[in-house]
Amino acid sequence: MIQLTGIRKTFGKQEVLKGIDLQVAKGEVVAILGPSGSGKTTLLRCINYLEKPGVGEIRIGDFVFDARRPGKKEIHALRQRSAMVFQQYNLFAHKTALENVIEGLTVVKKICKEEAQRRGTELLEKVGLGSKLNAYPSQLSGGQQQRVGIARALAMEPEVLLLDEPTSALDPELVGEVLAVIRKIAREGITMIIVTHEMGFAQDVASHVVFMDGGVVVEEGAPSELFTRPKEERTKQFLKRITPELSYSI
Repeated sequence: MIQLTGIRKTFGKQEVLKGIDLQVAKGEVVAILGPSGSGKTTLLRCINYLEKPGVGEIRIGDFVFDARRPGKKEIHALRQRSAMVFQQYNLFAHKTALENVIEGLTVVKKICKEEAQRRGTELLEKVGLGSKLNAYPSQLSGGQQQRVGIARALAMEPEVLLLDEPTSALDPELVGEVLAVIRKIAREGITMIIVTHEMGFAQDVASHVVFMDGGVVVEEGAPSELFTRPKEERTKQFLKRITPELSYSI
């Protein structure tokens, strides 16, 4: 289980996260929606300590992280429990797909190269890239690069997989292949928190949806409820603008 309590984050004088509380059950897929600047990506990055929350508590399984007293040991332990899939792939340009996937296994987890290569090969096959083990990022499409990024994150065997708008940098025709891989992973029961602008995907894959705006959680609930019967006026406004084809019970 992942539990966030009172997470706050400021950039200078601007408070971007204003005391976020969120609970994610093991095996749950949570989609975070919201307009640009709502704080959703910042929240995701705080879970992995890529952004430093000023106040709050992050609980992942039996590990508790207090943002007010972060030590190097605690930060390392927090990062060991989560893995991030980025918008822009962040692959090493001078390494092959397989080398990108096994980097964390050999450097961070100190797994021998032969075992790391075996695991890496299995994961690349899982995301449909078994024939691209020795390809460099420049030889891969954007969708293929993102699938390498997903395999790299899964290689670390995290307790929670964090995905920050994983299709936003892709050409429209490549979005489907990445979403198909995420659907497949979701069916395997891996806990995921996904920041996404793909409303149809969130409806289809997520077991819980969170709508953020202005650094707070405005509303959350099951996709069947939030997308068709939102309670908050701000949620209704957002969904009508993003998905005008939907009808809402007011």
